Amino acid sequence: MEVLHNLFQTVAGMQWSDYLDIILVAFLIYKILPLIKSPSTVRIARAVLAVIIIAWLTSVLKLHTLNWILEQVLAVGLIAVVILFQPELRRMLDRLGSVKLKALLGLNESNQELDPIITQTVQACEVMSRERVGALIVFAREARLEEYFKTGTLIDGQVSEQLIRNIFFPKAALHDGAMIIRDGRIAAAGCVLPLSDSSRLSADLGTRHRAGVGMSEVSDAVVVIVSEETGTISVAVGGMLKRHLAPQTLERLLHNELCMDEPGQELAPLARLRRSIQKKGKGDHRNET
Repeated sequence: MEVLHNLFQTVAGMQWSDYLDIILVAFLIYKILPLIKSPSTVRIARAVLAVIIIAWLTSVLKLHTLNWILEQVLAVGLIAVVILFQPELRRMLDRLGSVKLKALLGLNESNQELDPIITQTVQACEVMSRERVGALIVFAREARLEEYFKTGTLIDGQVSEQLIRNIFFPKAALHDGAMIIRDGRIAAAGCVLPLSDSSRLSADLGTRHRAGVGMSEVSDAVVVIVSEETGTISVAVGGMLKRHLAPQTLERLLHNELCMDEPGQELAPLARLRRSIQKKGKGDHRNET
C-alpha cells in the first residue's frame, strides 16, 4: 500500500511538461522499435542480456572470480559490442539514419497512390511467372536503401508492367540484379543485395531467393521474387519467405504490407488527424455543392 501511495503522490505532483515528456518518449519508442527489430539486432540484445544475467547469477551465488571477470567484461562492454557486432550495428544505424521524417510521423503515401503501383507489379509478376522469367523486386519502406543503389543503375521511372518486364527480360542488361521501388517510382535496377545465411531456408532455393530474404533481414523492405526455374511467386518480409503465391494473394499481401491504412492496421496519431481533416474538408465541400 505504501508503494501505491507514493506512486499516487508522484503522479499528483507531475506538471504538464512531465506528461508531455512521457508522451513524446513513448511515441519515439513506438516508432523506433519496429525499425531496429531485425534478426541482427535481436542477436545483439540476446548477447548483452545473457552477459547481464550471468553476471547477476555469479553475484548471487558468490562466484567471486567469475563475477569479477564478468564485471570487467561489462566495464568495456560497449567497445566489445561495437567490435563484435560491427556489421549489424552499421546496418541498424543505416536504417535509423535513412528514415524519412514523414515516415516517422506516419505521413506515408495513401492507398490511392499505391494501388496502381501494386496493380502494375502484380500484373508483371503474373506474366513473368507464366513465362518463367526470374525477377527480384524490392519495395523500400522507412529504410531508404541508399547503399544498395550504388550497386545498380539509377532509373527513376514510372512503375508500369511493361517497364518491369523489359528490365527483367532474360537478355536485358539489368535482368540479373534487383529492382528497387521507392517513393512510388522505379528508383534503380541491377542492384546487388546481401545474401541470407539462414539455415531455415530450403536447400533448393537459389541465389535470387536468398538475396530477397537477405534484403528483408537487414531492412524493413518487402521483396517480391519470381523463380526463373519454376515460375513460383514468393514474398520475403522480416526474414520470412512466403512461397507459391497466386497473383490475387500477392496483391492482397502487398496491400497489407505497404498500405498503412488497411482495415485492421492502426494509423499513427498524425496520420489519423490528417485523415479526419481530409474527410471533414470533403464533407464541407459536398455540403457547399
